[in-house]
Formats: sequence, structure tokens, C-alpha cells
Amino acid sequence: MRLIMKIIFMGTPDFAKESLEALYNAGHEILAVVTTPDRPKGRGMKLVASPVKEYALTKNLKIFQPEKIRKDISFMEEIKNLEPDVICVVAYGKILPKEILDIPKLGCINVHGSLLPKYRGAAPIQWAVINGDKVTGVTTMYMDANMDTGDMILKEEVEIGENETTGELWNRLSKIGAKLLIETLEQIEKGIAPRIPQSGDFSMAPMLDKEMSKIDWTNKSAKEIKNLVRGLNPIMGTYSYLNGKKIKFWRVDAISDNNSEVECGTVVKSNNKEGLFIKAKEGTIKVIEIQGENAKKMNILDFLRGNNIEVGSKFE
Repeated sequence: MRLIMKIIFMGTPDFAKESLEALYNAGHEILAVVTTPDRPKGRGMKLVASPVKEYALTKNLKIFQPEKIRKDISFMEEIKNLEPDVICVVAYGKILPKEILDIPKLGCINVHGSLLPKYRGAAPIQWAVINGDKVTGVTTMYMDANMDTGDMILKEEVEIGENETTGELWNRLSKIGAKLLIETLEQIEKGIAPRIPQSGDFSMAPMLDKEMSKIDWTNKSAKEIKNLVRGLNPIMGTYSYLNGKKIKFWRVDAISDNNSEVECGTVVKSNNKEGLFIKAKEGTIKVIEIQGENAKKMNILDFLRGNNIEVGSKFE
């Protein structure tokens, strides 16, 4: 007979919501859900709850939203008084102090969106796509006081599609992470969960910076630009300026060419039959989905039917 574990869940985005839902459906006792405070969004700056909070509300789960854990003594006391068997952390967005890590008798378990120790940090899925990786995955691990350095428990590897965006990969990995969390807890219940120390090289995957979304036509290859576009879709998109107007790129392809004499950023072909092609370092960018200034996303052929981009014009 399997044990029902007493769990405190910590998470914020939809990636974490998948794991919370899996825990709930598996019949575990969810003592409380901890997520970030509601944040203002949109033009009206209306307060919006995280996907994890929205799900917790539908199940009448106890919710905590501390702004700063380390300074919130009453919050830490409440967590301690709940006496959880385990704390499950999935994309929570805050570093947990040792006082929290020491509370659950079976430890704090993290679902991390990469094959540790490959990427440590806040944005492993995004950086895997931006860097053009062919494979990635999900790792569950015991948390320690440092960032993503704890002993690993289970892993599942997946291939990254050549044209797959961060959003598409995110959705796939969120479901894999939820499944892997349930399997991890089952092994912990049975006392057979491994503890695999991390070893080998690693890269940091820090939060994304809006400055990186501007396309560098001169110094980045067509392949690198394509990977950047994939990696920032749908988070913020990439952009460039044409005749002073900001143009966003949401989907592109990289093709080889022999146009070594053409200056990078120059439009080499533009019509509503074949599309838009822009010279880059080591290749050409074929635009698939674009967004004009103060306009909506459009397929490039539809865009070019209403917007004239001349051959020879230059993206800055």
C-alpha cells in the first residue's frame, strides 16, 4: 500500500502548475501552496495571479504568497508548524533559505528543466534553445543551499526539434517534469530513491535580459539568429529596426547562400509570393512570422501583401 505524503508545493508559472496538478491527482495531501505575489500586467496594470495560484484556488488549497522569505519569520514558522514530509519546488523563482530546506523530514525536491549539471539557474529551457542544443530534459534533485547543485534523483532526456521554440519545448518538459516528480516521490516513499552527486562541467542559465532580444545581423550567424528567435518565442520575441520602425521576428529559418558581398542586415529578396530574406553572417534569414510596429503577428506572406519592404533596404 502506497503512502500518502504530506506536501508543501512551491511554484509559480504554468510549468509548475502541471506538477501541482499531478500531485493533486495522485492523491497526496497538499498542506499548502507557496507562490509569488500577484503582479500587475497588461496596459491596465491589473493584478494577475500566477498559474499555480489560479489552480490552487480551484482546489481550495491553502496559499502563501510571501514577498521575501528570508525576512518573513511568521511565514517560516507557519511552514514549520505544518510538518510536511517533503517540500516540492518547481520554478518557484526564489532561493530558499536553509531554514526552509531543513523543515521537511524527507527533504526538499526540485524539478529542474535541464539535464543537470548542464545548465544551472533560472532559464535552462530558454538557454538550451538559444544555444542550439540538440537534447535536453528534466532532472529531479534534492535541494541544498546552493543553486541547482544538489544530489540528482531521476532524469529524462528529450530531443529538441530543429524548429522548436522555447514555448513548445516548455510545454513538453512541463508534462515530463510532472510525471518525473510523481515517480521521484514513489521512489522516496519506498526508500529506493538514488542520490547521485553532480559532477562535470556546467553552464549558468541566468534570467533573460531584454537587451539580448535585438538582432545583431553583423556578428551573429544566420543559425545563431534563428536559435535566438526560437529561444525568445514566446517570452519577448526578437526585434530589429527598419526605416526607424521596430519590427519583431517570431519565426525564421536559416539558409545557406553565396551572397558574401552583401552587407549583413540587407534585404536580398522581398515579395508576397516567396517571402522576405535578409542577409546575415554565414547565411540568410528566411522570415516566417513577423510583427510590424503596433501591429499583430502575421505570416510573412500576409504581412508583405500590406507592407512594402524593398530589396536593398537594411535592418539595423
